Amino acid sequence: MSVERIPAEFSGRRYHVYNDWVRRTHGGRLQKISIDAGFTCPNRDGTLGQGGCSFCNNEGFSPSYLREQPKMADQIATGVEFMRRRYPRTLKFLAYFQSYSNTYGDLPRLKAAYAEALAHPDVGGLVIGTRPDCLPDEVLDYLAELAKTNLIELEIGIESCSDTVLKECLRGHDFACAQDAIRRAASRGLFVTGHLLIGLPLESRESLLEGARQLALLPLDALKFHQLQIVRHTRLAIQYQRDPASIPLTDPDTYLDQVIDMLELLPPSIKIQRLGSEVPPPLLLSPDWGMRLHAFPAKLEARLEERQTWQGRLFAG
Repeated sequence: MSVERIPAEFSGRRYHVYNDWVRRTHGGRLQKISIDAGFTCPNRDGTLGQGGCSFCNNEGFSPSYLREQPKMADQIATGVEFMRRRYPRTLKFLAYFQSYSNTYGDLPRLKAAYAEALAHPDVGGLVIGTRPDCLPDEVLDYLAELAKTNLIELEIGIESCSDTVLKECLRGHDFACAQDAIRRAASRGLFVTGHLLIGLPLESRESLLEGARQLALLPLDALKFHQLQIVRHTRLAIQYQRDPASIPLTDPDTYLDQVIDMLELLPPSIKIQRLGSEVPPPLLLSPDWGMRLHAFPAKLEARLEERQTWQGRLFAG
């Protein structure tokens, strides 16, 4: 296999790195600042269910300052101060509506929350995380209006492309719902990122590959890959504590091979934003891989080179 076929936009890598694309497109680094605007989720407030999806505990990926500072302006100020020290060459900060479903609410409330974040002098745009079943047309229309004058990214939780897996984890929607939401958002010119959780119960190599083929047909701008971690105070944690064998967990090398298997089938145009996640040790029940998230990209590149492959190598489009 000739490496000459690796797309030039990969900047010498074997997959399309989101941050590389950002630097080329925007001229510098864009840094997300996590905020909690007090939204909830239809899978928690009783509309679809209570307690959330089987894997979900937002404390597992939310910075502690979000719980300590209820005011959005304070959250942004704390996040900017920290990130400015860590990444002093940051071009713009994006307010990341991360916790729960941030398009789940009446439109006036959404408008007020987004406007408050955009009014902060350090904020140059928004990243809005949500579920595909919380994206009515009126919300997408409003986001499209905001995108005319602001950087707007919409992050949609797909999690799995298998309806069997989605039902097992009590997600409350099917893959067709995600497909529809992605298409409607993209048709309005919005930048759409999909979020995937690899390793959920009942997921298989075959369902992951078929999922990649289906994702390749969608107008996605970017993807985030996260590995399954058993987070305390979730339904999966209860199940795991009762019967660990009921939830097969993977190791880093197997996980990276699963990601590569999917990358091969995805179009080169899709930017890869994340390769994994970290849960604070007090909240992590299992598995403990003994490695930090920043080690993932180098390991992925090494494995891609070892396999002599790259993102899009098997893409049929």
